This record gives sequence, C-alpha cells and structure tokens, in this order.
Amino acid sequence: MADAKVIPFDDDRSRSGGSPRAARRRSPGRGNGSVSALPGQSDAGLPPREPEEPEEPVVASEDAGRGGWDRRIAGGLAFLRRRVTGEYDVDEFGYDEELTDQVLMSVLRPVYEKYFRVEVKGIENIPSDGGALIVANHSGTLPLDGLMLQVAVHDNHPAGRHLRLLAADLVFMLPVVNELARKAGHTLACAEDAERLLRQGEVVGVMPEGFKGIGKPFGERYKLQRFGRGGFVSTALRAGVPIVPCSIVGAEEIYPMIGNSKTLARLLGTPYFPITPTFPWLGPLGAVPLPTKWTIQFGEPIPTDGYPVEAAEDPMLMFNLTDQVREQIQHTLYKLLVQRRSVFF
Repeated sequence: MADAKVIPFDDDRSRSGGSPRAARRRSPGRGNGSVSALPGQSDAGLPPREPEEPEEPVVASEDAGRGGWDRRIAGGLAFLRRRVTGEYDVDEFGYDEELTDQVLMSVLRPVYEKYFRVEVKGIENIPSDGGALIVANHSGTLPLDGLMLQVAVHDNHPAGRHLRLLAADLVFMLPVVNELARKAGHTLACAEDAERLLRQGEVVGVMPEGFKGIGKPFGERYKLQRFGRGGFVSTALRAGVPIVPCSIVGAEEIYPMIGNSKTLARLLGTPYFPITPTFPWLGPLGAVPLPTKWTIQFGEPIPTDGYPVEAAEDPMLMFNLTDQVREQIQHTLYKLLVQRRSVFF
C-alpha cells in the first residue's frame, strides 16, 4: 500500500493572504491555523517553530505593600474623622473601646512586649464569656502593673477580652489621668459599679492591697498586705461570678522604694512620696522604670455561683474566701520567685 501523502495546512496562505512566516508563528491550540503532525508521524518534517518570547513576571509585592499602606492611611483618616465628628460610642462608665484598642493599647504594647517582656501563664483560667473577677497583687510604687495586666488579658486571651479595672479615688481626681482612665475602661472601686459590670458579663480587675501594696518599702517586696474587709468577695457572690487569683512578679523592682518623704506626701496630697536610688536625684530621668522581666500567672478560678443569695452577708464566709484568694496569690508569688533566673532576664 502506498504511503499516504501529507498535505501541509499552510497551503491556505494563498486564501488567507498571510505569509508562510506568519502562519508558522502561530502556536498549537491558539487558532484554527495551527500546525501539527498527523497521528503516528513525527513532526520532524515540519518547519521549526520559533520560540515564544517569555512573558514578563508580574511583580505584586510593591503593589501589595502600597495597598497595605493605603488601607492604613484610610483607616487612620476615618478614625480621626470619627473622633472629630463625635461618631463613636462610649458606655455608661465612659469606656471608649475603639480608642483603647487602636491608641492606648498600641502605646502600652511596646512597653509590655519589649521593655518588661511579660510572660503570661494560665490565661485559660479566665472564662471565654460571662463575668469574672480577677484579683491580683499590687506593687511597683507607680501602678504600672494594672496597665500591663490589662494588655495581658486583651492580647493573650483567645476571645480578646477587655479588663475593666477598679481604680482608687485619687486616679479620678487627676486632670488628665481621670479622662484617660475612663476611656480605658477603668471605674471607681466601689461595689455598685463592680457588680453592675460583672452582671453585664465583663471581666473586672481589682487589687485589694491598694496604696498599701504599691507604697510598701523594697524590703517587704512580694509580701502581700492586708486585703481589706473582703468587699470584692461579697461583690463576686452577689454577681455569681468566679474569682480568678492573679500573681504578678517583676513589678516590685521597677522602682525600688528605699524611703518615703511623708512631709512631701502631705504637701502634694498623695499617700506617699517615694524615694528610690534614682528618684528624685536624677530628676525626670529617675522616673524611668527599671527594665525588669515580668511574669503574670492566672490561677484556678474559685466559683461562687453555688452559694445561696444570703451568702454575701455572711462575714465568716467572706473571711474564708478572702483568705483563700490571698493565700493562693502569695503561694504562687513564692513559686514564681523560686523559678525565675534573674530580676532582669
């Protein structure tokens, strides 16, 4: 049987008006005039194809980066517009969640992460929803431990919960501090406000030592002072929320208080006037805290919802629960102090 004759398809050039070179440039599958070999036959006899010019790679990193900055700038401008026009929400206590998340937390976070290098343990002991009362030790001459505790709860809890701290009267008497404290969610340390927040499902923080804790001398560091009359226990019993003990190590050494000028304290109207190795000798520079390494541990929650309603009026029960919380915090403090390698590392 005679071999079949292969008829080249590019004979159509006379009908299409195109040149042979133009026809050969067409790649397979890109039109009806593609050149291919018949089944069973090699394409060696066909005219060689010219290599296609490679397409230039699409560079998207620069555009993506520009888009990210554009979004940030747009978000910042929208935030400023809302602040100027007053189109933002605050609750009945003056808490501004948007300002706290976008501004205040952004300012505190570098101090938390880079300066004090806070390590958090037991964050799972804070419930994911519903009210809870966090009870922590208080120290440091200036109450920076409360601010670091607020960042620790927000940034480490899986639900991103916000901590509403109960602050002393002095905080709300200072001109600028008063406004910032309310914007950050702090409120006056009174049973009525605390119970209302807990019933609304908020996480509330209290430091029962008060000024006795932050104003104690360096020689008494990590020795818990009196926890008051157990008012925080009564509040938790009324709201039926768990009490979460919290121990903070590292804050005692940021301002080693070696003295207290009671005369200056009376003149300034403050509970104490601290004297440290750097303050007031170095002036404003002496107010810079030492870069200690912090550890914050949340202990096992103590439930209160199993008690009857009248339990909040039982002084013996309040005393026992207060002592239980205090002992758990103190024991954890000692354990963390034994485990840490150094004050600064």
